Amino acid sequence: MASVRASSLPTAIGCSQTPGAQRGRTAAKGSSSAPRSPNGHPDARLDSEVVMVLVPILTMDSDGFYDGRTVSPVPSKMKLRRELYSVSISPSKSDSEAGSDPPQPVFHDVTVLTFSFPPILWRQASVSLLHGMPSSRPLTSALHKKEASSCWLTPSTSNLTVRFEMSASKLANLLPLALWFSRVTTVWGGGLPSVQLDQATVYGITNGSVTSYLNIPFAEPPVGELRLRLPKPIDTYNGTIDATQIGPQCIQQPLPLRPDMPAEMLSDMIAAMSVSPTPPREESEDCLNLNVVVPAGTAPDAKLPVVAFIYGGGFTFGSNTQFPGEVMVQRSVETGQPILFVAMNYRLNAFGFLGGQEVKDAGIGNIGLYDQREGLRWINKHIAAFGGDPDKVTIWGPSAGGFSVGAQLVTNGGDNEGLFRAAVMSCGTLLPTGDTSNVQPFFDGMVAHAGCATAEDKVECLRGLPVEDFTAATGSVSSFFGDKAVPPWFARADGGFLEEPVRNAVLAGKFANVPFIAGDSLDEGTFFATGAWNITYARLVTPVMPVPPSTDDEFLDFLRGFFFPGASSAEVAPILALYPNDPAQGSPFGTGDANQLAPMYKRMAAFEGDFLFQSTRRSLLTLRSGKQPAWTYMVERNRFQGVGYPHGNDMLSFAVDEDFMDYLIRFVATLDPNGVPGTASNETVRWPQYDSAARRTLFVLDGEKPLVVGPDEVREKAMEAVAALSLKYPV
Repeated sequence: MASVRASSLPTAIGCSQTPGAQRGRTAAKGSSSAPRSPNGHPDARLDSEVVMVLVPILTMDSDGFYDGRTVSPVPSKMKLRRELYSVSISPSKSDSEAGSDPPQPVFHDVTVLTFSFPPILWRQASVSLLHGMPSSRPLTSALHKKEASSCWLTPSTSNLTVRFEMSASKLANLLPLALWFSRVTTVWGGGLPSVQLDQATVYGITNGSVTSYLNIPFAEPPVGELRLRLPKPIDTYNGTIDATQIGPQCIQQPLPLRPDMPAEMLSDMIAAMSVSPTPPREESEDCLNLNVVVPAGTAPDAKLPVVAFIYGGGFTFGSNTQFPGEVMVQRSVETGQPILFVAMNYRLNAFGFLGGQEVKDAGIGNIGLYDQREGLRWINKHIAAFGGDPDKVTIWGPSAGGFSVGAQLVTNGGDNEGLFRAAVMSCGTLLPTGDTSNVQPFFDGMVAHAGCATAEDKVECLRGLPVEDFTAATGSVSSFFGDKAVPPWFARADGGFLEEPVRNAVLAGKFANVPFIAGDSLDEGTFFATGAWNITYARLVTPVMPVPPSTDDEFLDFLRGFFFPGASSAEVAPILALYPNDPAQGSPFGTGDANQLAPMYKRMAAFEGDFLFQSTRRSLLTLRSGKQPAWTYMVERNRFQGVGYPHGNDMLSFAVDEDFMDYLIRFVATLDPNGVPGTASNETVRWPQYDSAARRTLFVLDGEKPLVVGPDEVREKAMEAVAALSLKYPV
């Protein structure tokens, strides 16, 4: 869908339109007399917005609609700005026309389209087919300016049903049907949900039992001179903020997918990671916005607990819609422990995590982490207006979001500044990264591609590039699915946000003393080993596609080059024995010799899963479990073909499995995943705190016993060796 100018659409008879509020930004200051409502309220405001929805399936046959390529079933529901409407399309009689010409899309002689909208509080709704579009083509000529409207003089909660009848046949061109929907909302008293931020009114949208406030800016747009600079907070909100639509996501770095990757494997991975799929979104540098989801009708003084979500994606891609916060908030209401859900964007790839000595000298390392911190400060300052309690915030993130949560725990010497009281790290904790100067080759390669290699101030040269050129230069560097298992865009010690490598900070006790949960899925490495199917360290420097590693020597060189930089062969050699070249001992675990998608693939998957996730989680739990409450889990539920229980699978369970989600809700509400003892919410498998002796872990399983508590002891010696060597040689 796309927004268009209100002037291009019809107005319902007897109703008027005025320019709408700016989407996601504060309206310009100025004085104007507000229109009065029909019943005399002087504070009535008219907000108008126009939305276009394309329905690219037109011609009917016995099974559905023919779009010229495929036959699809009749759509029954479609999303319109988070409100559901149903579409019924039916012929009044069959079309028997035929001819010798090539088949053309054909409308039945009279086709009736009925659009039914749910109960709404809108003053006016106007629906038009192809109004204002060119009428020269056969389809648009047939439907041009067909219009139906409905207008209420008082706020209405009745359903709106709009019918269109049209006559057409032998249409020469198949074009999308465009449903133009314009809305004029009069707000006073019980109109759209709203909150006050400083001097601004923020309008949200209610869907069932939850209300969402979307695309709220929490920092100034990081564009122009603010590119590659720390986030600048917004001083004061003024005017009106339309928070009814999802805003742009930060600029993503495309994944250079390997041509030899099985399509079904990729689809399984994406399904596991994308627990909240959304249509393609606009990408923009101006992306520092957040979404707030609250139980509908929450009062400003409710003081509900808050979960602040930081998305994952390898610091390369991702957005604040990665997890369906509406589902969690709705479930929290159902269980009698209502919470708020806030998800923030942060800058990615080179926009947010550019490394190198020049970056360190300029004090702009880990900009994306600073964005997250600014989002947490925004929550601390403003969440009370939405009914949240700034003293009851839990930070939560998966994958790179889990690492980010860990970084928020160690920054500032472990002083959380009162910004949160608990943390959850899902499928990612504190990877043993080194200093940002270690990735100097990536910086040099990027500035060379951008034409900034000879500039006196390379950072300033990058700052002045057109966004398209900066993005292209970013794409010239290896990424998430590239030939390096660990991407260049990672949080590393920069002397600022992270004064030292994160593992060193934890060892020194610089870690926020708050309760936390850390967990993984069984086969974390299958997702990452795909980028190393056909890679050997010796041939990486050549432009020729490397051959699969098939010997221990090749595997040894690969580990030394990518995972333990600077380590000797003698130091790395024990790892080979701990991760043998035996598919039956590889990942996906428990699959025997199956799923060996490439030579040493399962060996690589087992090692990478432990290196990136399992060993780091265990190390953190061992170091901190005796000092603060800590819990851990292992997900072995919802298996995917070829990849087992892959990276991100725990997020799928959090989204769709109520038993697992309830633990998280209880933790946010009470600081204990078991909830308050003796209550109804506590009547489930008790999840014990972790201790380094018993290593009690909650296993989330398929089968008759979906929740089991037991020790997490697999590959103990292997993980200890990996953790020790990675601490000595961080990436």
